[in-house]
Amino acid sequence: MSDSPDAQAPSREPTPLLVRPRRKGIYILPNLFTLAALFGGFYAIVMAMNGQFEQAAYGIFIAAVLDSLDGRVARMTNTQSAFGEQMDSLSDMVSFGAAPALIVYEWALKGLGKLGWIAAFVYCSGAALRLARFNTNIAVVDKRFFQGLPSPAAAAVLIGFIWVMDDAGFKGVSKIEWLSWVAFGVTLYAGLTMVTNVPFYSFKDVSFKRTVPFIVIVAIALAFAVITIHPPIVLFSLFLIYGLSGYVVYAYKRMKGKPVSVIATSTDEPDEQGLHR
Repeated sequence: MSDSPDAQAPSREPTPLLVRPRRKGIYILPNLFTLAALFGGFYAIVMAMNGQFEQAAYGIFIAAVLDSLDGRVARMTNTQSAFGEQMDSLSDMVSFGAAPALIVYEWALKGLGKLGWIAAFVYCSGAALRLARFNTNIAVVDKRFFQGLPSPAAAAVLIGFIWVMDDAGFKGVSKIEWLSWVAFGVTLYAGLTMVTNVPFYSFKDVSFKRTVPFIVIVAIALAFAVITIHPPIVLFSLFLIYGLSGYVVYAYKRMKGKPVSVIATSTDEPDEQGLHR
């Protein structure tokens, strides 16, 4: 038996150091684009309240451009985050849901009484439902197609129509009955098409990292030149064609006997090739 004091002393374990959890940061670059898109929607609402509908159209279309960039910037810089996804959805709800509904109501629908604000609400709720469905179905939807008209495109159809009419000199539209009813129809079409199961091409399989023939760059330059000829009519025409294209694809698939749903039920079926990618 040892007489050393160390042998009699109780063993002492070193006290573990408390490590503070690392604080989660927010990626600034993609969220700058999202905030800028949100500002575009807010700016459009303010301009519509002041009767400046052309400026309101600028705000919505700029918001649409910025919204198309934030996700790509996040993927290119590897700065995706759950916060960014939620922020993007909230920004979309303002810029492409609430803002267009308020703008078209202020522009034309308020002259229709209750039917006017009901149509505006149908559009606004359609945007909310479409965004919620997109967020919950993102893992099971064919990436090549959107399920229903995407909210930025729906906003572009609705606001593009307002921009064209305002540019043509129609003022005080809420007192022009026939035009108010046309706006009523366009609003319902855009709102309801967002919540259909009609497939709209997403362009997500277009890669900006691949090389392309020189003629493609020439075509892009010509496209910009065509837009500058008369932006209201050209942009509205492009988005109107896109807004109708889903029904053309739906009818074509029906005629060919192909599946029309973009929701995948299995990853093994040959008909669902390309899903879950």
